[in-house]
Amino acid sequence: MASQSRRQFLIRSTLAGSGTIAANLLTNASFIHSAPAIVPSDKLRPKISYGIASGDITQGSAVIWSRSDRPARMLVEYADNDTFRNSRQIGGSVALAASDYTARLTLTGLPTGRSVFYRVRFQDLDDEKLISAPTSGSFRTVPQRGKDITFVWGGDTAGQGWGINPDFGGMRIYEAMRRLKPDFFIHSGDTIYADNPIKSEVKLADGKIWRNLVTAEKSKVAETIAEFRGNYLYNLMDENVRRFNAEVPQLVQWDDHEIRNNWYPNQIIKNDDRYKVKDVNLLASRGKQAFLEYVPIRLSGSNPAQIYRSFNYGTALEIFMLDKRSERGRNSPNRQPNSSSETAFLGNQQLQWLKQSLLNCQATWKVIASDMPVGLMIRDGAKAFENAANGNGMPLGRELELAELLRFIKSNQIRNVVWLTADVHYAAAHYYDPNLAQFQDFYPFWEFVTGPLHAGTFGPNELDNTFGPQVKFSSVPPGSPQNIPPTAGLQFFGRVKISGESQVMTVAHHNLDGKKVYSIDLSPEK
Repeated sequence: MASQSRRQFLIRSTLAGSGTIAANLLTNASFIHSAPAIVPSDKLRPKISYGIASGDITQGSAVIWSRSDRPARMLVEYADNDTFRNSRQIGGSVALAASDYTARLTLTGLPTGRSVFYRVRFQDLDDEKLISAPTSGSFRTVPQRGKDITFVWGGDTAGQGWGINPDFGGMRIYEAMRRLKPDFFIHSGDTIYADNPIKSEVKLADGKIWRNLVTAEKSKVAETIAEFRGNYLYNLMDENVRRFNAEVPQLVQWDDHEIRNNWYPNQIIKNDDRYKVKDVNLLASRGKQAFLEYVPIRLSGSNPAQIYRSFNYGTALEIFMLDKRSERGRNSPNRQPNSSSETAFLGNQQLQWLKQSLLNCQATWKVIASDMPVGLMIRDGAKAFENAANGNGMPLGRELELAELLRFIKSNQIRNVVWLTADVHYAAAHYYDPNLAQFQDFYPFWEFVTGPLHAGTFGPNELDNTFGPQVKFSSVPPGSPQNIPPTAGLQFFGRVKISGESQVMTVAHHNLDGKKVYSIDLSPEK
């Protein structure tokens, strides 16, 4: 290990364990040694069993994530070529038990419009000569002006008991997305299903058996921090997911199933004997810790737990990642006539951030990545609503926030706003037309819903006419069976391409095999 006092080591280790990134940016650092005369046994070296990932790309930077199997320092080597000629070497944070041996660092000063190749190693803290075998990945940086941009999005992974089935080929849709070679991926939430245990076998309607890989942590609802972490580790057991993560950078948000179905702050669990922990705030604290440990998210210095954020992707695109979970009021009949803490959905701070960010945005296309759709009704029991949509009529309850946002966009002449989302486990294209709406003070806009990536297929949901949505495409017809298994092939993801020449945005839905099932071209408004 590079020479340092015990005091320096303890300080850095403490920072890493608390989630603070203490990266040492060292060019051609000496801590990555040449191969020793005697190669240590693989059993003695740290291991990278769950792959690597990149994420939260900005102009010139990206987050690199991985996990060791023991206390170790993360080492990253990167270059603009796959032979690693003239590479740079960087030492990252220490992976400790406090973060479940996960670690990350941020690469900075990256060139525009280039492929970046990187290798992750872990160096044992007790013996600097013990270094893991490298795990390699790559990504493309933000393109130069005039170049095409392509990305994919989706949500809902490992839901309703549909886990990793080797006979099915695992989570195959991740391989279908990878083959399209997107610049990045937006995960729209429900990254895990902490409340959906996985059983070893599920009997299908045709009498066949769906066989899952199972783990102890994934065999019950998640309550402890170890069980929440185990849900993320479960998904990373899938080779399709690991291969995808190594090649496609991610922008990730959360929804409800990272904790529990339809949860909201201050909720107390009733009538569910699966849970010994009844305080949802405690579950949410543990679940959020695991989310932040296992997602390649950039941890903000001022608020490391903040999930909503934005990413500028050059002159053509900016992405606004929302969090409709952390500040919402309780799920209710959602018919309040006036705004209050009870009607909060984004919450005032996030709403003001989004309005100001949209106002400042100079990119042609403004993509709002939302963890829930705008106009689809999603109920929570017989009388309450999980979403903002609450039935036909003028805005009430959580809809008041959406009306305020849409009015702001129009009054400030902010053009080319597109909403991307998932959550409802089917694919759809919605056009919101003020001429058909009850509330009409907004620009028309498109919303594209996709999924599930690997979960049961549901839908279609009932529309709420408050903002005038029209269904232009739906992947499942009315009256379809619910919780259709992945074997039916009704798994979907979305793909967006923005032409560098014309700035036309092409939005498409693809199925489990990568086949395009719907596409539309959107021309930018001036």
